[in-house]
Amino acid sequence: MFDDIPNFLREFLLYMQNIKNRSQSTIREYHYDLRDTFRYLKLYKIDKIKLSQINDEMINDTDITTLNIEFVKTVELTDLYEYLNYLSNIRQDKPTTRARKIAAIKSFFNYMTHKQKILEKNPAVELETPKLGKRLPKYLTLDESVNLLKSIEGKNEKRDTCIITLFLNCGLRLSELVAINFKDIKDKDNTLRVIGKGDKERSVYLNESCQKAIKEYIAVRDKNAKDRDALFISERGTRIGKRTVEMMVKKYIVLAGLDPKKYSPHKLRHTAATLMHKYGGVDIRSLQQILGHESVSTTEIYTHVDNEQVKEALEKNPLNNM
Repeated sequence: MFDDIPNFLREFLLYMQNIKNRSQSTIREYHYDLRDTFRYLKLYKIDKIKLSQINDEMINDTDITTLNIEFVKTVELTDLYEYLNYLSNIRQDKPTTRARKIAAIKSFFNYMTHKQKILEKNPAVELETPKLGKRLPKYLTLDESVNLLKSIEGKNEKRDTCIITLFLNCGLRLSELVAINFKDIKDKDNTLRVIGKGDKERSVYLNESCQKAIKEYIAVRDKNAKDRDALFISERGTRIGKRTVEMMVKKYIVLAGLDPKKYSPHKLRHTAATLMHKYGGVDIRSLQQILGHESVSTTEIYTHVDNEQVKEALEKNPLNNM
């Protein structure tokens, strides 16, 4: 594990994983992002290769396993800006991608400065994150959601209906849905125990549609399936995988006459949040709790949807720009 990076990066990742309890996907992103960062820094600082000459192939072929703490101590803010210059102008990464990599860099150098106390000065403390414009979430309308549910058919109809019903009603993440076990369903109070990002636990209420869909699916679920714990299983009898769910959602999106390039399981999560806010009048704090957002600012994007629709309607007025 982590055999393509130096010890100081490996120790940081283990700290983030075991002490800070970051999710596996976050650890994986930190691994890739910091590996590429130090590969670039080695080419730039040790091999003295100019920015214009560095490319992805060179970075992928660069071995950094022998880098040590002394090298980390030589890294300055200007070096990091050179790397960001490469990401922006040579690799042409999107601002969101650069922001993610900057977050990994800042976390690492903060760890080296304050936890390990190896660095006297943190070179990344003044590293600025690209300004990100807030994009409104794509979501299905109420009619489109109904048509999507009506499009479900075939031998896995009950299972697929249950999955999409939970997406559209509970706003679950894909990773949360495939991880559901029988023991997570609490019949006594009609709630579902969900393990979200960072292994944070929350309880989601199951409305009548969800209760009905779960009951009907369990009635036809293979009782001799290999995986006895998992709620949703594949045709092989094992826990259903993320890719299987993605392909299943895409199939029904097409059958419902929608654009498969625009919609995914995550867009169904957006749909649930938007419909709850728009039609159910769910307040922002309740929505935050339902979706499992750490910060309410993440949830606030759903409150802008109606305002944006009003704006678009006014701009389409034929008297506009007269």
